[in-house]
Amino acid sequence: MPGVSSTRPGLWRIVNGPKYPALAGITAIVFCVDQVEVVLANNDRMTLRVGDVFLKIDADQARSDVEVEAINMAPVPTPEILWRKPPVLALAAVPGRTLGQIGRPSTASPAAWAAAGAVIRMLHDAPLPTWPGNSAEQLATRLADECDWLVANDVLPPDVVARNRQQADAVLRPWTPVFIHGDLHLEHVFVNGDTVTGIIDWSEARQGDALFDIASLTLANEEHLDDVIAGYGKDVDRELVRGWWSWRCLVVIRWLCENGYGSPAELPEAAVLRSQT
Repeated sequence: MPGVSSTRPGLWRIVNGPKYPALAGITAIVFCVDQVEVVLANNDRMTLRVGDVFLKIDADQARSDVEVEAINMAPVPTPEILWRKPPVLALAAVPGRTLGQIGRPSTASPAAWAAAGAVIRMLHDAPLPTWPGNSAEQLATRLADECDWLVANDVLPPDVVARNRQQADAVLRPWTPVFIHGDLHLEHVFVNGDTVTGIIDWSEARQGDALFDIASLTLANEEHLDDVIAGYGKDVDRELVRGWWSWRCLVVIRWLCENGYGSPAELPEAAVLRSQT
């Protein structure tokens, strides 16, 4: 996500504000510098950049446990873990730049997208993590709840929700579980030229459907799906990828709205849902 520079007084307001009471105890860690960059701040967690170090602050230590374990297991480029003092996890910055920003055209080359596909394949071929993922039944329940909310609150036209739900239902079938990143949008993949230099934010890593990662990476970047598949080096069911696009967009819009990422009309995910019809 795009960073917003913040001086220390600005950071003080964020850390000690009513929305982030769990973060008040870590101010001494970051106030020894003149400036930080607020990379992410929402109701769940906060990520700060201090020079070449990222400080991830999360009141839910189970998520941090998963991130540390996944980084240690993943056979792909990941950030170096510098130290951990709950609720803070310190990670070294990875070199390069992101593949792009969701909702904007990516300037990364087709070769860079193909390289990302190859790295995803390495992850999916790795041994499974010991913790499970969500079952198709659990995903179906979440989908139903979010679709009901979208319609009840007039967020999207009922026909758009219904058609995308039909596509999303198709992915809720048995699959062979693999080691997935679980939140692999293009802002979590860093490249230098045509080489992947790092994949960040592993707190959602788990066992799951390989196509979910491919769909997450190419969400709102359909023009790069062929490049990713070429690098992945394995047949991919494009209709199921589309189904995961629908599922991911349908279930995330409420969270994005409630955490200040914009109104539904402004969200790239809403645009994807409209285009899917």
